[in-house]
Amino acid sequence: MSTLRARCPDCRTLTAVAVGTDYQCHACGREFASGLVRVPTAWGAGGETMADAANMELPWPEAAVVEEATLEDEIAAVARQLPARPFVLGGSCCAHVGAVRELARRRGRIGVVWLDSHGDLNTPESSPSGNAWGMPLRMLIDAGDVAPTDVTLLGARNLDPPETEFIAETGIRQELGALPDEIYVAVDLDVIRPGDLDVFIPEPGGPTFDELESLLKALPTPIGAGFTGGLRTGRNEALLPRLAVALSL
Repeated sequence: MSTLRARCPDCRTLTAVAVGTDYQCHACGREFASGLVRVPTAWGAGGETMADAANMELPWPEAAVVEEATLEDEIAAVARQLPARPFVLGGSCCAHVGAVRELARRRGRIGVVWLDSHGDLNTPESSPSGNAWGMPLRMLIDAGDVAPTDVTLLGARNLDPPETEFIAETGIRQELGALPDEIYVAVDLDVIRPGDLDVFIPEPGGPTFDELESLLKALPTPIGAGFTGGLRTGRNEALLPRLAVALSL
């Protein structure tokens, strides 16, 4: 499917057409600020329910569905099919890699605000589990897609010792400050306090739903964003649009 044309979530026709960074449905007239990219994969053992979360029904035009046999092919396919202003829905946080990489290629320097109860800063050598879903932010930094000093990691409270060392060595920030003019916002839903959303790996602590919504509203309007790490439930389908609207998606 071309990213210039997407399926309208209202009338279900392939008549939502990209106009700049927005979409306008030529059949029913709806307008949208971003195009939805579904990435229903996990890249780790036992992540099937997390992968299925990418199939949640959300009221944004579907610009692409990316399912590839390898993570490398997935990253390339996401980059190739990325709308001008993407709304990525995973799956695991690996879904963000192709989006950030392609936006950095198009725009030059971008910042990343990564909200996650975990660091996602492991390597295959340092990871206790070997699951790739614990490595995507490190992948972006090591590849030079984003500078560590342009990364803000918020909500992380379950870090492996090598991740803590990497944060200290590289200058990754763990509180909000000045940001680059253009940012991508990656939200692993497990950043939230357990029980406020249905997530794959809940961790004690974290912001309430209302606090997370307020935080997202306070961020500059991003050039792209995505939600990952959730479960496909009716409650999430009802609540996630509020978080997306908070980001002006």
